[in-house]
Amino acid sequence: MKKPDIDIDLANRDQVLALIPHIAARQAHDQKHRRHNSGVYVTPIPYDPVNDCAAIDYREAEERGYFKLDLLNMTVYQGIRDQEHYQELLDQPPPWHRLQEKEFVERIVHINNHYGLLQTMSEPVNSIPRMAMFLALIRPGKRHLVGKTWQDISGTIWDSTDEGYSFKKSHAVSYAVLVGLHMNLINTSD
Repeated sequence: MKKPDIDIDLANRDQVLALIPHIAARQAHDQKHRRHNSGVYVTPIPYDPVNDCAAIDYREAEERGYFKLDLLNMTVYQGIRDQEHYQELLDQPPPWHRLQEKEFVERIVHINNHYGLLQTMSEPVNSIPRMAMFLALIRPGKRHLVGKTWQDISGTIWDSTDEGYSFKKSHAVSYAVLVGLHMNLINTSD
């Protein structure tokens, strides 16, 4: 059975974590263990007081039925004034034409280091579905699709692979919406 993977983007994760009892997840890294960068448990789990985190690695914890939440800092949200401003930015179509401007792209969350790849695409990124596929394409597990048409890319971009890290469609679409929101936020402040 496939386990859910829940990521929650927050303007300031520390403010939220101060309000809820939690235990940081544990992660194996380079033959050592450390606190997971974003994962927390809000239900009881064996605790390691020396490292101030769960006593078992998050992968093993998942196998045992523990449920981890990833609470991520997303500084884009610090530019959102309120719910009305957020909705206003979401309702606007992103200025896709500005993806031709290197200085603009370098300011956008998730794609700021990929201006060169954006320019090599055979067809422009001009929609949320294409941005989602582009975000998946920049992951190692799907780099072999670079240079193909959107139609060809769409045929296998969401297939699972053991060929390196790849994005799930749900994550990619969520991040694409965030990219569009950030494009609108930057565009309105320019």
